[in-house]
Amino acid sequence: MASKHRVVVVGCGGMSNVWIDYAMQRPDTEIVALVDIKLEFAETMREKKGLNCETFTELELAIEKTAANVVFDVTIPASHFQVASTAMRLGCNVFGEKPLAETLEECNEIVRIADRTGRTHAVMQNRRYDPRIRTLRRMIASDQIGQVGFIGADFFIGAHFGGFRDAMESPLLLDMAIHTFDQARLISGANPVSVYCHEFNPKGSWYAGNASAICIFEMSDGSVFNYRGSWCAEGAPTTWEAQWRIVGDKGTAIWDDQGLPYAEVLAPGPQEGKFIRDYVRIDPEPDATEGASTGHHGCLDEMFLALEQGRHAETDCRDNRYSMAMVLGALESAKNGRKVMLEPLLKL
Repeated sequence: MASKHRVVVVGCGGMSNVWIDYAMQRPDTEIVALVDIKLEFAETMREKKGLNCETFTELELAIEKTAANVVFDVTIPASHFQVASTAMRLGCNVFGEKPLAETLEECNEIVRIADRTGRTHAVMQNRRYDPRIRTLRRMIASDQIGQVGFIGADFFIGAHFGGFRDAMESPLLLDMAIHTFDQARLISGANPVSVYCHEFNPKGSWYAGNASAICIFEMSDGSVFNYRGSWCAEGAPTTWEAQWRIVGDKGTAIWDDQGLPYAEVLAPGPQEGKFIRDYVRIDPEPDATEGASTGHHGCLDEMFLALEQGRHAETDCRDNRYSMAMVLGALESAKNGRKVMLEPLLKL
């Protein structure tokens, strides 16, 4: 009996390992083909994983010869639009690595293709699938700190990658910031309206391009999201999940990735006349998702569940293009030195 999900994996570099390992542990899923522009990469991966599947250099041929219905896109960003459009046109649903595409017009066209073909496209935003950040989202959504007016995220790490990132024009914004931007949307439940960004490369940086940025986003709920980040910050690093401060009209929530988030809110009782008012700490209830899959596996679980339930995944292309607009809008603002309105960029 044929498996329910017949998967073609496109791109057989190092990142594909987690995607392939995930698919191999699903009893309803079979990897039917591996595709790479260098056939030897696909063949090496097949041998490494002990797979019994065909290998190809062309996605279209792989889909036609194997009757695949799902494509994992683990290629470089420049290939994402071509892979997605080809796969959906040939009847496959697509689960892909970020970014959705390299330009917002390509992102919007992927949405249009998905609508025309009835296929789905979901994007890997693995950092959404951390029980602690979902606990933080629940604290905000349950009105514990009241109406949110400000969200701040600090991301400071001295990352010595070597390789292509050291030569990129905007390594922080293009390669990393989308995770934090997407987390801000998850936490607030709001979408971006505008952005002003100052991008720079500080003294001592080992990057050729701008490895630091400060961004101010106006959000659809009236709040402001402030991102401060650097990939060339030596000493006192934050974690990869950033340090978060969310300020509401009743109190403030804090998460620094060292444990669970918490909040300090106005204490009950009269406080008139006090210059600094009294606060009480709120610690979250145990998260209902504790023990569930996290990271890549958590996101892939959601992608497959959405497919089986006939709904859009949480990171569906229709939603993810708002996170992409934050990245691409920030780059445009940094280049032009002005605030960029994002709504015109998102029109389909």
